[in-house]
Amino acid sequence: MNPVRIITISREFGSGGRTVGREVAERLGVPCYDKELVAKIARESGLAEEFIKENGEYAESANAFLFNWALAAGAGGGSLPVSDRLYVIQHNLIRDLAEKEPCVIVGRCADYILRERSDCMNVFLHADMQFRIDRILRQYGEAPEKPEKFLLDRDAKRRTYYRHYTGRQWGVVQNYHLTLNTAFLGIERCVDMVLEAARTH
Repeated sequence: MNPVRIITISREFGSGGRTVGREVAERLGVPCYDKELVAKIARESGLAEEFIKENGEYAESANAFLFNWALAAGAGGGSLPVSDRLYVIQHNLIRDLAEKEPCVIVGRCADYILRERSDCMNVFLHADMQFRIDRILRQYGEAPEKPEKFLLDRDAKRRTYYRHYTGRQWGVVQNYHLTLNTAFLGIERCVDMVLEAARTH
């Protein structure tokens, strides 16, 4: 077995995936690509970072066949809609980053994009609704009008995005090497368990 060089973090909205990813990366002494990946995609695409932030995991116009065609053609998919071309750029950047250096990558279908790498460990984080509501209230400092609906809507868009770009079901345990409940275990314990799993692989 090859040692783990790349860790991908997929997560339910509000479950603490970004925090876990950053702490894992910090303790490993490797880069964490989350907002940093957004900035790289912005430079590559010429699109605004805010647009990428909102469309890089939530676009709903995806079509897996068209993406596979664009990627196989080695093109940026110039005839594809903007959100679709965005995925092609994102796909190529994630593959390049994984090839270049050990790192942690948060979201953006990285688990699927890197699925053929034997040195990649895929993690999915989830939590109960109240934990997630409490967390976004602390993070944002103000409550969405209907926090439960806000979280369910975000997850639904993420699920749609993932299914259309990958042909797989988001959050299904068979797609990941490790799934953890951050509400039950706590953020720090989840960080410890991800690191332990990566070390003992």
